[in-house]
Amino acid sequence: MSENTHDKLPIRMLHDRVLVRTDSPEGERRSGGGILIPATAAVGRRLSWAEVVAVGQNVRTVEIGDRVLYDPEDRAEVEVRGVAYVLMRERDLHAVAADRFQTSDSTGLYL
Repeated sequence: MSENTHDKLPIRMLHDRVLVRTDSPEGERRSGGGILIPATAAVGRRLSWAEVVAVGQNVRTVEIGDRVLYDPEDRAEVEVRGVAYVLMRERDLHAVAADRFQTSDSTGLYL
């Protein structure tokens, strides 16, 4: 799916809602060493990465295109034009990938 397709989503997020597209489908995954881990394997609480595709007017910390970390247990799924997305509140996000912040001239420190 191209980046321009996200601009044409037929919905508008309200308040503090964030719409994300997951990086990988649920199911089998590979470990860092290349071992295949089946979807049925019992693991502890595992967070997932996703890309932000739409934000509400009261969202302050993320922007469209950011990669965010979220808990897949706390989510509501929605399908728009045949594509599955996850809808959540901004406060349910755990982290934002640092790529956007590394390019700024500011250190982020208050000295």
